[in-house]
Amino acid sequence: MDDRRHNRKVGILDEEGMELKDQVISIRRVTKVVKGGKNLSFSALVAVGDERGRVGIGKGKAREVPMAIAKGVEAARKSMIRVPLADTTIPHLVKGIDGAGLVVLRPASKGTGVIAGGAVRVIMQLAGIRDILTKSIRSNNPISVANATLDALRRIRNPEDVARMRGKARGAL
Repeated sequence: MDDRRHNRKVGILDEEGMELKDQVISIRRVTKVVKGGKNLSFSALVAVGDERGRVGIGKGKAREVPMAIAKGVEAARKSMIRVPLADTTIPHLVKGIDGAGLVVLRPASKGTGVIAGGAVRVIMQLAGIRDILTKSIRSNNPISVANATLDALRRIRNPEDVARMRGKARGAL
């Protein structure tokens, strides 16, 4: 039996020992003009999630692409949020806004799949949402769209929490 197979890296682990998956949303080449010429660096937008309701995004910038991605992954791990899920979708329709980016997330019936594009699709898959309808309006900048998507996910409320805030029992709704 080959000994190298047992020493494989298992992805990133969070503080509870859960395996996190990361995916690059976009990489940009950034040039800064200075007195001596041009400084070239790379900016990476990365999403991290455990596919069980936790997801985060982060930006990293460095002279090389792998270093920019590593910095983005670290920033994404620090900014992770918990998303309330209703089976394989979200409990209710929600809108998220960031700058010019506007994202609408609509729950979908089982078997629909992730109907989304670009940054929204990556974030939904890493959050563990399997059935959802989304629409990205106004901006198509991946950073604005990703931030608007995370804003929408932050706005989702659990039906139990809303019932408790209203002072009603879950069965009375």
